[in-house]
Amino acid sequence: MPKLHRHRIGLRRIVQILSLFLINPYFSGLSSGGIYQGRLKYVCVPVLNCYSCPLAVFACPLGALQNFFAYMRANISLGLYQSGLYVLGFLGIIGAIFGRATCGWICPFGLLQDWAYRLKTPKFKVPRPLRYVKYAALALTIFILPALLLDEFGYGQVWFCKWICPAGTLEAGIPLVSLNAGYREAIGTQFWVKIAILVSFIIWMIFSRRPFCQTLCPLGAIFSFFNGISLLRLSVDEEVCVKCDNCYRACPMDLRVYEDANDPNCIRCLRCKGVCPVKAVRWGWINRSEEGYERG
Repeated sequence: MPKLHRHRIGLRRIVQILSLFLINPYFSGLSSGGIYQGRLKYVCVPVLNCYSCPLAVFACPLGALQNFFAYMRANISLGLYQSGLYVLGFLGIIGAIFGRATCGWICPFGLLQDWAYRLKTPKFKVPRPLRYVKYAALALTIFILPALLLDEFGYGQVWFCKWICPAGTLEAGIPLVSLNAGYREAIGTQFWVKIAILVSFIIWMIFSRRPFCQTLCPLGAIFSFFNGISLLRLSVDEEVCVKCDNCYRACPMDLRVYEDANDPNCIRCLRCKGVCPVKAVRWGWINRSEEGYERG
């Protein structure tokens, strides 16, 4: 394995692990069985990190977006709209600068998928058509259902968080049920549905690379819209590239970087750059590559 490749993987792992602890430092939550309710909970992080996790001190942007659309028809207060605009603006700024890089470098659930895939088992590609499911999940569970399906009081539900999110089940559902007898007594169908979804993805991530990122993550879907226009970009020198497919074999999203250097599914992990034998892959800010070459 090339030395540069080992360096890139090592650096990314360090950033991923540091990020895990930086956004989840509320260790007293494990002893109290409660969740942090301080001012930092008004601040979103650009990754999946459940609001109800006993360790979390920040909010998940998907949960905040769902709450905005679920309550906007029943509560037209200025504060609600300000919070919704804040989340949309925050995601827009992060996406415009980094694209999907936060998925590859910061997301705790992405780190879990990376680690699970390292287990020695037969490996299978995620069918490419399934990559479009995450856009349907984004449209339905984050925007449409919370805004349109209302209860008798005029409030919607946080559909993705409540019924699907495997990261939330792992980070919040299981710990809270384990730490609080009251939650255990209230366990119902919803909890077991989410457990089944989590177990299914854990098994899948052992055999396929980042299946949740590829197929179902609404946050990844949001950031994917920015990959082609973000300030942080990849490029491939087509005159140098020999199409050896080292990039494809190394890519956690099963992409060939020479086909589209800024594919919507690319998480900017830079493994393609590390394994390129002719150094055809470059990265950097828009109009300038890492080595200082102007983009064509």
